[in-house]
Amino acid sequence: MLTISTNKAPAAVGPYSQAIVSHGMVYTSGQIAIDPETNTVKGKTITEQTEQIMKNLAAVLEEANSGFHMAVKTTCFLADMNDFAAFNEIYGKYFTSLPARSCVAVKSLPKGVLAEVEVLAEVCDYSY
Repeated sequence: MLTISTNKAPAAVGPYSQAIVSHGMVYTSGQIAIDPETNTVKGKTITEQTEQIMKNLAAVLEEANSGFHMAVKTTCFLADMNDFAAFNEIYGKYFTSLPARSCVAVKSLPKGVLAEVEVLAEVCDYSY
């Protein structure tokens, strides 16, 4: 296994990694709308927060030698299912390969954010 860490995404704030590569796959931890430079929530709307989530995921996937186009499965958590359409609009700009997905509403998310997304993706060069 290889632990993935990049300063282009928020640092882990607990006993976990930004991502792990194992057997040719990268497993990301859930990303929320934290700006890695300020360590604060970026955006107040679901659209703004989802854009930041995608920036964070892009950085973690890139560090793992992967990308959105290599995603196999995503799990999405929304604080309010009424945000589903707006969330999908941004999500769809990034996950154009249409990976499998689960999307659920949850009671609350860390730091009061509106969404969290985790990704399971293939890596380009499995030489770890």
